[in-house]
Amino acid sequence: MEQTHTSHNGTTAATPGAQRRVLVVEDDQTIVDAIANRLRAEGFLVQTAGDGPAAVDTAEAWQPDLLILDIMLPGFDGLEVCRRVQAQRPVPVLMLTARDDETDMLVGLGVGADDYMTKPFSMRELAARVHVLLRRVERAALAAATPRSGILRLGELEIDHAQRRVRVKSEDVHLTPTEFDLLVCLANTPRAVLSREQLLAEVWDWADASGTRTVDSHIKALRRKIGAERIRTVHGVGYALETPTP
Repeated sequence: MEQTHTSHNGTTAATPGAQRRVLVVEDDQTIVDAIANRLRAEGFLVQTAGDGPAAVDTAEAWQPDLLILDIMLPGFDGLEVCRRVQAQRPVPVLMLTARDDETDMLVGLGVGADDYMTKPFSMRELAARVHVLLRRVERAALAAATPRSGILRLGELEIDHAQRRVRVKSEDVHLTPTEFDLLVCLANTPRAVLSREQLLAEVWDWADASGTRTVDSHIKALRRKIGAERIRTVHGVGYALETPTP
């Protein structure tokens, strides 16, 4: 494993302490090198791990700000890595999969991943998604410091903005940071249909429509947790959060 300090790179933060740490977990050395080189050029500190046990150990010792995590790994797979790392401390996770398999995506989101990419992918898009995930963490920290007051109640669904908690029928529902932001975005205008492009812009900060399948997969994961009937699909348009009829 290697830690590279890039404090003299023109794109980095002003001080090394402000640089973000990214742990890349992937057993294909060609992909590891390509990702690491691109992220270092973007000003990140990077370490790598090639198997599940090394990934968990490195995450515990190094405390990265973000994980890029392949699903298929020696030792134990990326899903187990994600479970163990998230049990130590919450950290945003971008999962990589070699298969365009919706089951992999949903399981990954279910164990705490925030986003996924299917191989092959462009390094430009990967770097963009890393920046988006880290901006979301910063926004969440700011929101926690200056929380909105009160709890939004939509029938049996409760959204506590201050604590970033969700309850259904008074039972706590565990949502990933992305799922929470997506639910809040829908809840801000209940019953109004939001297009996939709108959701990408609001929740993911993406300016284009290249990630509409990401929206669809997160919606499916969210439905499994809060109830499928609470999110309505408008085919060819987008999604709306259903609310009880007054």
